[in-house]
Amino acid sequence: MGFIKAFTGAFSGTFADEWKDFYAPRQGLSETVGIFQAVPYGTNAGRGENTKGSENIITNGSKIVVPEGTALITVQDGQITGFIAEPGGFIYTSEDPNSKSIFSGGGILASTIGTSWERFKFGGQPGAQQLAFYINLKEIPNNRFGTQSEIYWDDAYLNAQVGAMTRGTYTLKIVDPILFVKNFVPTKYLLPNAPDFDFQDMDSEVGNQLFNEIVNSLNDAFANYTNDPNKGNRITKIQQDQIGLAESLSQVVEANFHWKESRGLEIVRVAIQAIEYDEDTKKLLSDVKKADALSGARGNSFMQQSVARGIQAAGANEGGTGMAFMGMGMNAAGGMMGGIQQPAEASTNPFIHTAEQQTTKEEVDPYQKLTEMKKLLDEGLITQADFDAVKAKLLGL
Repeated sequence: MGFIKAFTGAFSGTFADEWKDFYAPRQGLSETVGIFQAVPYGTNAGRGENTKGSENIITNGSKIVVPEGTALITVQDGQITGFIAEPGGFIYTSEDPNSKSIFSGGGILASTIGTSWERFKFGGQPGAQQLAFYINLKEIPNNRFGTQSEIYWDDAYLNAQVGAMTRGTYTLKIVDPILFVKNFVPTKYLLPNAPDFDFQDMDSEVGNQLFNEIVNSLNDAFANYTNDPNKGNRITKIQQDQIGLAESLSQVVEANFHWKESRGLEIVRVAIQAIEYDEDTKKLLSDVKKADALSGARGNSFMQQSVARGIQAAGANEGGTGMAFMGMGMNAAGGMMGGIQQPAEASTNPFIHTAEQQTTKEEVDPYQKLTEMKKLLDEGLITQADFDAVKAKLLGL
């Protein structure tokens, strides 16, 4: 029992004219459907050999079309009896002992499905029931997930536990149709006139199972993504990297729930639609942004401006000259002097400008001011010419 290959490739108009009676997919299928029944087309009209067909029986000589991006299985009393994993037209036979019962299109499908077929294959003559089903081999989109409360993980970059609520979608592929059908698809989807197995049907028990397994894997997936030393990923990169996060999530799902090994499923992409961090994490991220802004040349420039503003503010108050340099190394203070901007009409030295401001006050102690300026001169923070200018100004010379 098996299939004889009639042609390969897409089902063209020429073959459509010749094959008046054949099995093919139903029109208007959802792109998120995983498995769906093959339906008979044509009126027989004296053509072909399928003139004595009974309901739910695929008789000898029936023609079956397998479109691009699908595989086909025949099922008898719940057992897989035949399998096709390449596009084309095939003739079903149960009498030719030399006909093949499995075709594969090469690549990863050939080795993967070949192993599964040897494990599960079943032979024999058609019995009371013979059905054909298609399996979607394309990337299946829009599989949703979301958390109702925060998930937490340890973040190496922030050196703390972080938490967030998130929602998004992922795409998956059926990489082993035989495992998928035998180990995962409920029996009700393999019966006559069965409903389509749709991954987006959240009312189904299998849809809920996948949803819960994804949600339970998110915290470990986020931790793997942000703590991978080879990638240097940060928490804020999660929303942009669909492939990288999918790899992390797929690894966790496989380790915990064995999607690929036991169900023939694999995660391809993950898209985070929204992520809301808890308050502690928001504060940490805010601090990190500030630290990033103050790193490197940008940080040095910001520090110079801050110190310069501090020196000017201190000089505007009595006794502030000394205060401006408290806690600073002499070299740092001297370096900051060069970054101070003064009005064009004033001296380029900030202390001359400060002395001019202070001479307008009623009680100025020239001796105290000269002592302070002498300290600055001795420490190399002002030049002799600067000191002489301040001295002349204070003493009215």
